[in-house]
Amino acid sequence: MGLLKYAVIGAAVAYGVQYLTKKDENGRSIIDDLKDRAPEYTDKLKAAGEKYVNEITQKVKDKAAEYQQQPGV
Repeated sequence: MGLLKYAVIGAAVAYGVQYLTKKDENGRSIIDDLKDRAPEYTDKLKAAGEKYVNEITQKVKDKAAEYQQQPGV
C-alpha cells in the first residue's frame, strides 16, 4: 500500500512540474511569469511585514503602558 501511495504522489508532482513549466501561446510558462514578478512580490511582502510588526509593537507598548498604570505595580 505504501508503494502505491508514493507512486500516486510522484505522478502528482510530475504533473505539477509539467503544468508549471509548460509554455503557453506566448512561449512563457507560469514559472517564467513568477520569476519576472518576484521583485514586485517581495516588495509587497516586505511592506506587509513591516505593517504587521508595527501594529504588534504598538499593541505591546499599549499593554505595557496599561500594566504600568495599574495600582500596586
